[in-house]
Amino acid sequence: MTKLVTIYGGSGFVGRYIALRMAKLGWRVRVAVRRPNDAIFVKPFGVVGQVEPVLCNIRDDASVAAVMQGADAVVNCVGVLAEHGKNSFDAVQHEGAARVARLAAQNSVKSLVQISAIGADPEASSAYGRTKALGEAAVLEHFPNAVILRPSIIFGREDEFFNRFAAMSRFGPVLPVIGGDTKFQPVYVDDVARAAVMGVLGEAAPGIYELGGPDVMSFRALMQEMLNVIRKRRLVLNIPFFFARIIAWAFDLLERVTLGLIPNPVATRDQVRNLAHDNVVAEGAKGFADLGIEPVDMEAVLPDYLWRFRPSGQYDAIKESARNLKV
Repeated sequence: MTKLVTIYGGSGFVGRYIALRMAKLGWRVRVAVRRPNDAIFVKPFGVVGQVEPVLCNIRDDASVAAVMQGADAVVNCVGVLAEHGKNSFDAVQHEGAARVARLAAQNSVKSLVQISAIGADPEASSAYGRTKALGEAAVLEHFPNAVILRPSIIFGREDEFFNRFAAMSRFGPVLPVIGGDTKFQPVYVDDVARAAVMGVLGEAAPGIYELGGPDVMSFRALMQEMLNVIRKRRLVLNIPFFFARIIAWAFDLLERVTLGLIPNPVATRDQVRNLAHDNVVAEGAKGFADLGIEPVDMEAVLPDYLWRFRPSGQYDAIKESARNLKV
């Protein structure tokens, strides 16, 4: 184990899969996170001492530089879906990404992988999309040979998409969504990790890759697919953007006046703006095909972790088999 990779946000949804793959390849893995004690679960990814969670604040130069010492490669997975306190979109997704790239160049790091998102655009209506684009530009300015990955909505065992809506289906016959006609191209988390590893190893040409799975579906259709997997019948109700903006404004205001004690449980105004735009791979963009990766289909993965939301959990499959038995 002579090579070292530092993964910023390495205990997060995507980062943990990258950390696991790098450990299996024999690399030492430094998992840079805000709360190392909450990231202890990454240590068994390798042998004793191979994978270590370390304290890092991506908003601080000294902190970022300290965990980068001796690294051969760097992966930045840090991002936020909603702003909380000092962790604003600009501080994390723009300035944080720029800081990692600048210090990586100064420390002669050989390879840098930046996890961005489809929809990154300096002219985007959402601050999320704008700061993702600003972060990409800053990365390429300081580290021109970086590999930038833009995944669509990511699914997998720990996702906050299908798990969240499957949990919501427990509370009534209606499943509300915002932007029911907005199209997504869900991508499996381990496929994103495979692409990131190729970037670390120098097996992917520098540049921007947009990553989407085999299926392009509307938000409403994705919810119906999820409901089919968990064996439930619910009315998928599309909330018009006009009403969604009012609801989001009200909950954003509540979060602000309570100083964050009551977080927005529905959707922020910025998320509503983001949901108004399709989240699919752009025509002509480099993607999985250029990396030689065949993305995994949702149908092959969703039942493996959504079964717990079925009416009888793991016993649903047994009941279905029993119905086919001949007396």
